Amino acid sequence: MNWYDKLSKYFPTQEMKSRSHMDLLLKEKPDIYHKLEGPHHVLMFVEAPDFIFIDYIWVSAQSRGQGLGHKLITQLKQKNKTILLEVEPVDYEDSDTEKRLRFYKREEFEHATTIGYHRRSLRTNEVDTMEILYWSPANESEESILKKMKHTYDNIHTFKDLELYGDTHDPVDEVLSIDKDDTHDILEFE
Repeated sequence: MNWYDKLSKYFPTQEMKSRSHMDLLLKEKPDIYHKLEGPHHVLMFVEAPDFIFIDYIWVSAQSRGQGLGHKLITQLKQKNKTILLEVEPVDYEDSDTEKRLRFYKREEFEHATTIGYHRRSLRTNEVDTMEILYWSPANESEESILKKMKHTYDNIHTFKDLELYGDTHDPVDEVLSIDKDDTHDILEFE
């Protein structure tokens, strides 16, 4: 099974970029968009001068619990840059969502509680609410995290969207914003 098939079997369709989108990012933005893969993992990430955005991370079911995810995150942390990623809110009918959040909490990620993120998928036309997690070697503000996420949205998520999907993504200021009314921390477990 190739790397894209591994990702698309694990991530919901509305969260997946098309294969063409990811191939173009790898081809046309090789200085910032990267793929690390092995028999039991796929890691797609953006490395900007001052941050890393994890686009997708997948570890095979048979390898979970053996430290592979920790090793991949540690490799990124060694670059000493803020690390960002998107996660879906906890779905108590899907035990993987809570396991993922527990993993990121163990890896010392924080939840950007004041950032509202509502993204429409061009593949399904569904609007998903996503949450932003981050790890920072410095005490970075959520306003700074928001700025980095907006940069990622504008340069990675919406890259050649009209050409690839026949439609354009919503403007970044409609998708990502500061929302101080809902500050529930999804990494606080009962």
